[in-house]
Amino acid sequence: MRRRILLVEDDPKTRETVALYLRREGHEVVTAEDGVRALEAAHEHEPHLVVLDLMLPRMDGLAVCRALRDVGRASARPAIIMVTARTTEDDKLTGLDLGADDYVTKPFSPRELMARVRAVLRRASEEDVLTAGAIAVDRVRREVRVHDALITLTPTEYRLLEALVRAPGRTFTRQELVERAFGDDYDGLDRTVDVHVKNLRRKLGEAGNAIATVFGVGYKLSS
Repeated sequence: MRRRILLVEDDPKTRETVALYLRREGHEVVTAEDGVRALEAAHEHEPHLVVLDLMLPRMDGLAVCRALRDVGRASARPAIIMVTARTTEDDKLTGLDLGADDYVTKPFSPRELMARVRAVLRRASEEDVLTAGAIAVDRVRREVRVHDALITLTPTEYRLLEALVRAPGRTFTRQELVERAFGDDYDGLDRTVDVHVKNLRRKLGEAGNAIATVFGVGYKLSS
């Protein structure tokens, strides 16, 4: 699956190493060394995925992520993997709440990053609109509608709902939902999911009743 990937990293050695691995995977790679150049390259090349360092000169990665998610054209909004030396839970949640699809902390192995790239691209290539009953999840626009009414969700709520809608009838453990909403290396409390599910049900109204609690395990979307 050849894709165009924008790699944003200010350290030359890291940038060259990651670019080499991405090209070995068969991808077209565009690089940028700072946040301003990253936005220029994203506008010029319209990448499918951005591998984005947070600690950047001229404009930090969080500002770049926010700008990429604010693009008016849905087709120009790439998937985003954040890469950073910041390891606190607040830093990670901030990035994910801005709309990043995954989060990798430094130091990392290039093989691990390639696995994350494959997973994010695989999800991005799936069906654009997923439906379950009255719920429709538009994966291109990252929008959710119930009976055609637009529902405003946080990025975390969106990722949780997308995971459930993609596999109606499947029971997800809280830990599995944590991994889908926050990434594989999130080490916070999985009970955080309960709060987000409660908010999801409230925002979805009657359609939210389809999110069923499987006591002692987690949640599923009733098929």
